[in-house]
Amino acid sequence: MHSRQSLTDVFSTFARFDGDRFKGWTTDPKLRRSMLNRLKQTPEAKTSENFWVLYWHKLWSAASEELEASQARLSLAEGHLSAYLQEACYWVAQKTLARFNSTHYNLSDYFQTAIAALPKILRGYNPDRNSTLKDYANVAFKSTIRDSLRASQEIDICTNWALLRKLSKKRLGEALEQGGLISEEIARYQLAWTCFKECYVPTQANKTRQLTKPDRATLEAITGLYNSERHTQIGIAEPERQPETIEQWLANCAKKVRSYLYPKMTSLNAPKPQSDSREVQDLLSATASESLLVELANREEVQQRQARKSELTAVLATALDKFNAQNRELMHLYYSQELTQQQIAKHMKTQQYTISRRLARSRKTLLDALVKWSQQTLNLSLSSHTIAEASDVLEEWLQGFYSQNNH
Repeated sequence: MHSRQSLTDVFSTFARFDGDRFKGWTTDPKLRRSMLNRLKQTPEAKTSENFWVLYWHKLWSAASEELEASQARLSLAEGHLSAYLQEACYWVAQKTLARFNSTHYNLSDYFQTAIAALPKILRGYNPDRNSTLKDYANVAFKSTIRDSLRASQEIDICTNWALLRKLSKKRLGEALEQGGLISEEIARYQLAWTCFKECYVPTQANKTRQLTKPDRATLEAITGLYNSERHTQIGIAEPERQPETIEQWLANCAKKVRSYLYPKMTSLNAPKPQSDSREVQDLLSATASESLLVELANREEVQQRQARKSELTAVLATALDKFNAQNRELMHLYYSQELTQQQIAKHMKTQQYTISRRLARSRKTLLDALVKWSQQTLNLSLSSHTIAEASDVLEEWLQGFYSQNNH
């Protein structure tokens, strides 16, 4: 992947894929016009990427707290930030692809899984607390993909019948509602599922992932229980059902749940339904709050934040330099090479619990340095909340520090 150079490209172009390969950058015309217009209005900010990250994030945050009238500004800001984070998302997706062998997902699948979490990432990012949006997003993208992998692997492993046994009633209801079923159908399906859970109990708890289809006797027991409970549980005139119908309903439940738990990803640049050429981002407004632009044009706040981040980097880098050779290698293997504790233990010819303890001690040393600096520089009081926030900031900083030269 070749990096984008101009600010206009950084905030208005999107990665294009051909299967499992990056094929180049595609430009969104409205986002490009939006950036060009704003760059003309604020020439003094032309060279500052961070200025525009803060600008679009502040605009997004303000619009997200308002009502429908702000949807155009919300979409515009989100579009620019999505474009900005394309490269960060790509590198996380590529590392995940190299680390996890999967026959089901390719690079673009991982990329779309991560970028779909953008609204959640933007809500969680705090410019005053976190390092940079890219560092914060790197951690969040990685967690999003791994959480999705864990969920999808569990879904892939389970048979329909095992999946149905693992469900909660609330999750089933959400899946059926999302699948477009009306309330009467949802009530029937939920009752059938309840009867299934009561009548079909695995005999071996350790093999619940590969449950087979209920035999005829069990299906008849499920159907009998359904027919006896239908009047009191459903509350409408419900005829007796046959085992074949109940079996089909249960299969439909599993299908709806799989679609709900692991939906297909749609690109931000996907053609809009019932449209030949317009993209989702074509609906983005080119207007934004000029007062906000004027406010942010005063770069004193930005410069102060950048200065503090530079101080923070110096403090933590100095603390890292004081580590002995083994601990420096340990941090490099864990954060730069992204090896697991088991892999590091094998590489360093020691036990996994030893690696775990050394990592914890190393992080505590850095955390102590960070907390001390925060107290002296930012006048923060020491509390459990402060320490928790400092721990999050440290993790983001470590991810960013060790990934700088990996690309």
